[in-house]
Amino acid sequence: MTEIPRETRVLDAVVSLVDSLLVDFDVMDLLTELTERCADLIDVAAAGFLLADPFDQLHLLAATTEQARELELFQLQADQGPCMECYSSGEPVSVADLAAESARWPRFVPAALDAGFASVHAVPMRAAGNVLGALGLFGTRPGALSDADRLVAQTLAHIACVAILQEHAPTPSTVMPQLRSVLTSRVVVDQAKGFLHEVFDVSVEDAFTLLRQYSRAKGEHLTDVARRLMTDRHSRPVLIAAMADFAKASQD
Repeated sequence: MTEIPRETRVLDAVVSLVDSLLVDFDVMDLLTELTERCADLIDVAAAGFLLADPFDQLHLLAATTEQARELELFQLQADQGPCMECYSSGEPVSVADLAAESARWPRFVPAALDAGFASVHAVPMRAAGNVLGALGLFGTRPGALSDADRLVAQTLAHIACVAILQEHAPTPSTVMPQLRSVLTSRVVVDQAKGFLHEVFDVSVEDAFTLLRQYSRAKGEHLTDVARRLMTDRHSRPVLIAAMADFAKASQD
């Protein structure tokens, strides 16, 4: 079977994601898909988005793997790493051999190497002249980010910005309220992941997969299902039972 050229796969991903922006969509689900597309289209093992709040503090929005999620959170704790540097400078960051950068990021480098990553990169998320966050890319072997890969990553980061700011043209007065809305959605989804992790005794990653797949199968927004799970105590038992049935059917 002939392998589909990378350029074709990139265009297909962009068209698919832009199509999603033209209909009713869930921003958290779309951002998760964007990270998955990054890992598929670029020569990296994992990807994750960090978004800044109105107080200039970064928060994790989405990541493709639990290792990437933990490393992104470690960056926030340690206040160092490619995404932190990218957000501060507003410029792309590319480290081909992480082992050679211990002096640059003395706390981040050992943690990244322990997680199995050998190269890291980041591109900024920009709108209305502001840097909103960063897209982090993590490779399991040394290697530079090519110009083509950087362009793909930057394109997907731009799509993420459009998804976040889709209701209005991005201006300084409209950016901050929309950022607050997205960060609130992220908190609700995180709470729901943790709740399902406890209820079904599965990993947090599997809990999120269940939440996302169930939402898509039912034609509902990921955030809406998460919010109902966490705030509607009357319908919660029915929803948990339905998700349990869905999980069982998916395994059969």
